[in-house]
Amino acid sequence: MNILLVGGGGREHTLAWKINKSSLCDQLFIAPGNAGTPQFGINVPIAVTDFEGQATFCIANNITMLIVGPEEPLVKGIYDYFKNRPDTAHIEVIGPSKEAAQLEGSKAFAKAFMQRHNIPTAAYQEFDSNSYEAGIAYIRNHSLPIVLKADGLAAGKGVLICNNHIEALAEFQLMIQQSKFGEAGRRVVIEQFLDGIELSVFVLTDGINFVVLPEAKDYKKIGVGDTGPNTGGMGAVSPVPFADAAYMKTVTEKIIRPTIEGLQKEALDYKGFVFIGLINVKGEPFVIEYNCRLGDPETEVIIPRIENDLIAVLSATAQQRLNEIEIITSKQSAVTVMAVSGGYPNDHETGKVINGLDDTRLSNTMIFHAGTRLNGDQVVTSGGRVLAVTSFGNNLVEAAEQSNYMLEQIHFDGMYFREDIGFEFR
Repeated sequence: MNILLVGGGGREHTLAWKINKSSLCDQLFIAPGNAGTPQFGINVPIAVTDFEGQATFCIANNITMLIVGPEEPLVKGIYDYFKNRPDTAHIEVIGPSKEAAQLEGSKAFAKAFMQRHNIPTAAYQEFDSNSYEAGIAYIRNHSLPIVLKADGLAAGKGVLICNNHIEALAEFQLMIQQSKFGEAGRRVVIEQFLDGIELSVFVLTDGINFVVLPEAKDYKKIGVGDTGPNTGGMGAVSPVPFADAAYMKTVTEKIIRPTIEGLQKEALDYKGFVFIGLINVKGEPFVIEYNCRLGDPETEVIIPRIENDLIAVLSATAQQRLNEIEIITSKQSAVTVMAVSGGYPNDHETGKVINGLDDTRLSNTMIFHAGTRLNGDQVVTSGGRVLAVTSFGNNLVEAAEQSNYMLEQIHFDGMYFREDIGFEFR
C-alpha cells in the first residue's frame, strides 16, 4: 500500500524508519518530513494542517493509509475531514476524531472524562475570565505546590508548578487576563500537585479492542539532575524498571481499560494511539494527562523495541481487528538522548551546520532527525530539538553510554545534550 505520514519531527523520522521495514508498504511519503526522512521515503512540502493539500495528494498518489504524527492536525479534525469527503473516506486514518482528540486538546475535557469514568487523577477545578475572582480565592486557599494548566494546546509549555501563592496568583493573572498562552490559556485548570515518578504509557485502540505498547520515561528538564526549565523532552528510556508486570496490570485495570470503555460509552471515534501520562504515587498510578498521539522523544525508544510489522498492526487498528494482534517487544533496553540548540528552550539560533552524521556508527545505534533541514548538500539545524540518538543495550546504562558516545561524534555550533539520562538506573 501507499502511505502518507504527516509530520516532520523525531517522532515521524522514527515512524518512517519503522514503516520502511514493513513488507506491506509499497511507497512512503512524509509531509513535510525533515532532512533525515528521505532515507526512508519521499518528502512532500505540505503543511501538517493543510488538509485539502493532503487530500489532493492522497487521491493523486493512491494513498490507502494516512498516519498522523503530531497533535495539532488531530485536534483540528484531520480524521473528520478525510472521513467526510467521499473521495477520501476509503483511506485508513490512524488517529482519533476531532471530538475524541479533545482528550489532549482540552485539559478540562480530559479531567471531566476521567471523573465520569472513575479514572484516578489529581483533584482539580477549572476557571476562566467569568470565574476569575473565584479562581483567585481558590488559589489563596490551595495547598502548595499548585499546578496551573492552560486548557488548550500550548506547545508543551502550558503547565506551571508554583511553589508559593504569590507566584501562582501572578501566573493565573497572566494566563487569564494577559493571554500568556494565547487562546490555549483562556481557561485554566488548577489541580493538586502529585509527588511521584512519571511514566509514559502507550496504547493502540481500534475503538473496541486495545494493545499495550512498551512504556517509557522521558526527561523534561533542560539540565543535568532534572534542573532548569521544562522542554519538549531531552531524552527517554524504555523499559522503566518500576513498571513491572504487576504494576502494568494495575495500570491496565484502573486506567487503560476504563479509558477505552469510556471512549466507547461516549461514542467517541478513536482509532489510533493513546498516550497516557501517569505518575506513580507510592505504587498507585494517577493520570496526569492524555495525548492523542505518540510522544516525542518517547517514540524514539518505544517504536524500535516493537518487533511486529508496524503497518500490519496499524491496519488491524483501522479495521477493528486489534484482538488478533499480540505486540512482541524486544528484551533489550533503549535509551534516546536529544541534542538541542544552544539557548533552548528559550531563544536559540538555527541554520547551524551539523557535522559527524556519517562518522563512526554503531550497529545498535540510530540517529533520528528532529529539527533539521537540507541546505544544499548540508544538513543544518531548524529547531530547538535537533537530533535524537537512540541505542540498544542489555540494560539502560549500557544503552545510555552508547548514545552518549555517538553524540560525542556529532557537532554543531551551540550543541548541548544531557549526559545523565538513564544513568539513575545503575
